[in-house]
Amino acid sequence: MAAVTLDALLRGLKKGAPLPELVYLLHGDEDVLKDEAIRALVDRTVGSSRDFNLDVRFAPDLTPEAFHALVNTPPMLAERRAVVIRGVEQLGKRKTKLRDEVVRYLASPNPTTLLVLVVAAGEEPDADFVRASTSVALDALAAERVPRWVQHHASTLALTLAADATELLLKAVGNDLSTLSRELEKLASLTAGAGGRLVTADDVSNLVGVRRDETVFDFVEAALERRVARAAQLVEPVLEQAGMSGVKILSLLGTHLVGTALARAERDRGVHPARLPDTIYRQMQSVRPYGMRSYKEEAARWTAWSGLWTTRELGRALRAALAADNALKTATVSDDRGIITQLVLGFAKLNREAA
Repeated sequence: MAAVTLDALLRGLKKGAPLPELVYLLHGDEDVLKDEAIRALVDRTVGSSRDFNLDVRFAPDLTPEAFHALVNTPPMLAERRAVVIRGVEQLGKRKTKLRDEVVRYLASPNPTTLLVLVVAAGEEPDADFVRASTSVALDALAAERVPRWVQHHASTLALTLAADATELLLKAVGNDLSTLSRELEKLASLTAGAGGRLVTADDVSNLVGVRRDETVFDFVEAALERRVARAAQLVEPVLEQAGMSGVKILSLLGTHLVGTALARAERDRGVHPARLPDTIYRQMQSVRPYGMRSYKEEAARWTAWSGLWTTRELGRALRAALAADNALKTATVSDDRGIITQLVLGFAKLNREAA
């Protein structure tokens, strides 16, 4: 059957027409978007009658008889009911009577039941399920779309974020939707009863525990701009942030080093600096590196930073970063602060060559 995007699914649900399909298969690596799709489908199908007409189960807990009863139970005081089954990837790993029952049902679904099958992140959907359902792939959003998603998700929590609050939240947390969702829920809890006031960067700073100009992205920018004293000053406050570690810092720093080296290589190949951001942006779109901010903005940064380094210097910096990564992962007594600080101070000690 059809395969649709989340955008297409949500647009269709907003039009107000009855759901065109009876079975939806949600798969991909972004579980937050799966939950968003489930809420939209369930709200559209059962509305306020969810207490009577919604069942959420896990596939490993079901028998063929239990599944048959779930999908064929008549709705109560409504036109339809909804059944959400998570973990359906477990059914495809071995031939079972339950999987056979699901396949039989998909061939002729109950017209009064909406069935939503959910595949866990990192798992491939069953080919038979894909063919017999409306498949919705829910993978990580492009970096450019994350700020809009933050604003959208905030609105569902009755939050209004100032532009600088959104910017600080993204710089502090990154583009991981699960983490962003949790932080937004905390903000909603902290500002409950405040009369819908605008959430500011100071609110985000107090919640996340990171001050403006002291995020991991500020550290990376200082390091790649070779402001090594400032980068060294930022190591400790960045490491003190919740969920942060030397490995995470180095992973982001390494990605930007590689991106800067790519921009330097394009410079050396003869690409004009004015066209370099577009060249890098197109390459980022094809690779889709994880954890980046806006690809266009990152491409502009890599272009600017590449003018501050030579190819040889970047090669040395990457080898030093690899050594630091090994030290972080193998040191018996971890000293993340010392290892990262030594690395960025070394950026200034490299022999400067004509760019």
